[in-house]
Amino acid sequence: MARVLISMPESFLGKIDEVADMESRSRSELIREALRTYIAKSQVRKTGLADKNARILEALLD
Repeated sequence: MARVLISMPESFLGKIDEVADMESRSRSELIREALRTYIAKSQVRKTGLADKNARILEALLD
């Protein structure tokens, strides 16, 4: 597995650690899941935008 170095405010890191502790998992595991969720939501938004654009184009061509 690759390692990534990121910078963030101490207060934000503290919040991440609180959530990780409450959920009994590592900081890395929590951040990986957050990024997977972000990527999945981003793909859904792209699909929704593509569908919307297709409907607009179809309406223009009718």
